[in-house]
Amino acid sequence: MPAENPLHLIRFDKPTSGSLFTAGESIDITIKLTDTIQPDSIVLYRNSERIQKVSNLSFILQTQAGKPGTIQLNATAWKDGRRQTASISVKLKSNTKPASYSYRIVKAYPHDPEAYTQGLFYHNGYLYEGTGQQGASSLRKVELETGKILQSVNLSREYFGEGIAILGDKIYQLTWTNGTGFVYDAATFKPLNTFSYTTQGWGLTTNGNELIMSDGSNTIYFREPSGFSELRRIEVFDNNGPVKMLNELEYIDGKIYANVYLTDRIVIINPETGVVEGNIDMQGLLATAQRTGKEDVLNGIAYDPNGKRIFVTGKLWGKLFQVEFIKKK
Repeated sequence: MPAENPLHLIRFDKPTSGSLFTAGESIDITIKLTDTIQPDSIVLYRNSERIQKVSNLSFILQTQAGKPGTIQLNATAWKDGRRQTASISVKLKSNTKPASYSYRIVKAYPHDPEAYTQGLFYHNGYLYEGTGQQGASSLRKVELETGKILQSVNLSREYFGEGIAILGDKIYQLTWTNGTGFVYDAATFKPLNTFSYTTQGWGLTTNGNELIMSDGSNTIYFREPSGFSELRRIEVFDNNGPVKMLNELEYIDGKIYANVYLTDRIVIINPETGVVEGNIDMQGLLATAQRTGKEDVLNGIAYDPNGKRIFVTGKLWGKLFQVEFIKKK
């Protein structure tokens, strides 16, 4: 029996796929018939959840303030037991403007100028650093005051090291494009296990229960530590749109702090909604007089929860800084 011709009953007339709106805004949606054939019914779905049966081809979709992200809209038309689905996606930017912050240098420390910093955290009086580049990737324990490397393990040449995080008695380390991560004993750096993921690996931190990962997009993933399976994800938006290139991460007092790659910007992210609540301008942190010419971008945030100290550095920087973030009025 010859295959039936596919149905072409409906299409979205507006908005166009990829349109950007503001969270809380009402979105006018219009569906058009593509033929003279009248469907028996049309059902609208939002992110796979049925919204309503459509009796009118024009209607309004109400969005929620404070909930940015991508909305997938599917309209399924039925005719004589057959169906056709039309799809578009729209994006919601944040409806609030982030607070602006400057910084103050509290203290400067020596930092290995050969370290291509990809991950950084502070634990029990020491800095731990993950470095990148093929053939130069490592996990290190570093003395804060001197920058001296106290303990290290090198990755195989095939791996480009990325973000690191400690959870319990284990350290987790991502790699960039291999889809492989490593688990180490936090005390000895003995390799314990590996884990897999399908995205690129960029930044890694933890809220004490879950691992929190970036992949260079505006998406942040929450993963369970035992098998690295995805628990949920958020999309990061400010009042201008998606904030992409999220890199090294740190969890500080209930918020996610993220370096934005290739910039001097750190963003403060609400971990529940993905809303950017703060913009920190770190421009000028590494003074011209401290540069040798081979330095790369700002990358690396570490937090000492007991001393309430924040440390930042960059790739191939000879300095690491304790800083204070100052909210602008």
